[in-house]
Amino acid sequence: MIREAMQQDLFGLLRLYTFLHETSVPEDSAALQALWARILENPDYHLIVAEEDGQIVSSCTCLIVPNLTHVQRPYALIENVVTAAAYRGRGLAAGCLAFAKEIALRENCYKLMLMTGSQEESTLRFYERAGYDKTGKTGFVMWL
Repeated sequence: MIREAMQQDLFGLLRLYTFLHETSVPEDSAALQALWARILENPDYHLIVAEEDGQIVSSCTCLIVPNLTHVQRPYALIENVVTAAAYRGRGLAAGCLAFAKEIALRENCYKLMLMTGSQEESTLRFYERAGYDKTGKTGFVMWL
């Protein structure tokens, strides 16, 4: 089932993120819970999850960004696309990305952008099959 994350999904997501770039699941704390509440309360922040066997096994984040250009239409950003190793190749991440696209369309976004740090051809082909064009823009990152 693909859906937006709910209150009880926090630690399932944090476990999933160890397949992305995190090395461990953080301990529960007031700061972590405050951040989680802030994310869930933000109407422009969409945490999309694929759930199977009662576990969060794939996810992506879709942020809607209000905008003063393009006839004041917003745009959307995709981040943190991840699938647990045992569940890869089953279309779950593609389903999460499709769900994000539906949100972007519903919000009248004029574009949907995704950046990846992966240089693996299979990952780049996956994003191209999902409809993303790697020649449309040039991405730059300044790590802070």
